[in-house]
Amino acid sequence: MTHPSSHTAHHGVHHAHEHEHEHEHEHEHEHEHEHEHEHDAGDQAEILDLDAEVLAEHIASITAWLPIGTSPRRIVDLGCGTGAGTLALLERFPEAELTAVDLSAAHLHRLREKAAAAGAADRVCIVRADLDATAWPDLGTPELVWASASMHHMTDPDRTLRQIHDLLAPGGLLAVVELAGFPRFLPQGAPEDAPGLEERCHVALDHHHAEQVPHRGADWGTELTEAGFTVEGERTITVDMGPPHTDAAGRYALSSLRRMRGSVASALTAEDLTAFDRLLDTDSAHSILRRIDLRVRTERTVWAARRT
Repeated sequence: MTHPSSHTAHHGVHHAHEHEHEHEHEHEHEHEHEHEHEHDAGDQAEILDLDAEVLAEHIASITAWLPIGTSPRRIVDLGCGTGAGTLALLERFPEAELTAVDLSAAHLHRLREKAAAAGAADRVCIVRADLDATAWPDLGTPELVWASASMHHMTDPDRTLRQIHDLLAPGGLLAVVELAGFPRFLPQGAPEDAPGLEERCHVALDHHHAEQVPHRGADWGTELTEAGFTVEGERTITVDMGPPHTDAAGRYALSSLRRMRGSVASALTAEDLTAFDRLLDTDSAHSILRRIDLRVRTERTVWAARRT
């Protein structure tokens, strides 16, 4: 592929997380609403980039684990975000060309910049598309499909898995990576003015996700089998980094907690919310950035499933 190409596919169905508040606004506020989504996509892009930086070694270990015989020449990254998986796959398979698919124009723009900076722009085809649509744009016939933290956003993931099965070349591999929950950053007794705050936030966040993103944290093994795949492997990656923590890990924690606040604030007591806001206040002595005991703790599970 000597020239990167870009396609846009417009469909009527969008991921739930892209517009959870769609029906809260009237038509005359469409422009304001669109601006809010662009801002939200920008905030999420920052977290995705930090996630890629902080967890780069773990993402690489997942790509290295995949049961690949002959290296794929054609790869599709479904729900690529800002390109954490895209760049890891391009490094892992230097002869491959990759099609990166996402609905967010902001995320795809950032991915294009990162691919160019990595000298891989000519190996990446950018496709903007809604993966909840019943008909997808032409994505070729890949030998490997990568879906990291994207399947749980699908309205009908069983249908999406069948679409991926039909998309893959015979004998091709699908890698599904799922989050085991939101990352944790504080020791159990922290912060001192509200011990156990992080755990209470996670309880509230799990309740929020159960309502808004019910497939988050799913065990995809059964669904993969029912879609016609043969599951060849499953692996859980445990992340426990620091202290001491890197600057990127501190910014990752800050950005993540800022995003968490919007989902859990209504479920917290006034005292917990005050303590939470102290963690977010970068000028405060209680800021998450100033904690020497900050750790990044999370888990991710990957399934490798073959089209047979």
